[in-house]
Amino acid sequence: MLNREEEDFIDFWEKNRESRKKVLYQLYAGLPLAMLLVVAIFANLLSGWYGRAQMVFFRENKSLIIILLLASLLIVVFIVIFSARHRWEQNEQRYRELLSRKKTD
Repeated sequence: MLNREEEDFIDFWEKNRESRKKVLYQLYAGLPLAMLLVVAIFANLLSGWYGRAQMVFFRENKSLIIILLLASLLIVVFIVIFSARHRWEQNEQRYRELLSRKKTD
């Protein structure tokens, strides 16, 4: 027998499962986590705790900034898509398990 929370989840997921599978929604849902990671990486880089890395970053190679920006963009896109799809898969698995339990009851 399913409790009220599980019934509510089944109703919610039946209505929203297709909209949450779209890439645009996934980008919107996972963006804060990815941006937090990129900001932490840049804060670590710009904090100056390792002098040689600071020197290489700012003085020797100006194209390194462009490479780091592109790498951070790729990190953001990967984390956003991966985390959103993982969350979607978890919800889908829970939905199918609850439906299976509901049928057996």
